[in-house]
Amino acid sequence: MTLDITIEDSRWQDAGLAALAEEAVAAVLAHFALDPEMCEISLLACDDAEIAGLNAEFREKPAPTNVLSWPAEERAADEDGGTPLPPEPDFTGEIPLGDIAISYGTCAREAAEAGKPLADHTRHLIVHGMLHLLGYDHIRDRDAALMEGIEVLILGKMGIANPYMTEDAP
Repeated sequence: MTLDITIEDSRWQDAGLAALAEEAVAAVLAHFALDPEMCEISLLACDDAEIAGLNAEFREKPAPTNVLSWPAEERAADEDGGTPLPPEPDFTGEIPLGDIAISYGTCAREAAEAGKPLADHTRHLIVHGMLHLLGYDHIRDRDAALMEGIEVLILGKMGIANPYMTEDAP
């Protein structure tokens, strides 16, 4: 797999981002039976200031967020809860999936607030970003349920507890 990681915030280096990202990306590709040797993904590991700028530029939300994704191709299903179109190789035989940005500050804060290991939350956010690259979204209700179910399944295979379960949930 071609996973191009750019680390702009050195705290990601200390957190072992490269290994976490490779594990999460490989788990998503395996779930969808995509050949990792054909897939191309870029990951920007940045800080809150950088991601806030990207969030303002691309989503008109001038605040930090945990993860952003830019799919190489629009694959979303037309109907709510439908399966997105599968990625196809381009003229070079590669499958460019797109770009992901993840912010250390927001990710670390969310993990601490939830009492979760930073590594687990990081893998979850990368899985989440990868699903966006594959056309999944959480704007419409059934799309959100589908995406969440796939996230939980992939994370479970990595030994990560369901991130959507709360202590108050049955």
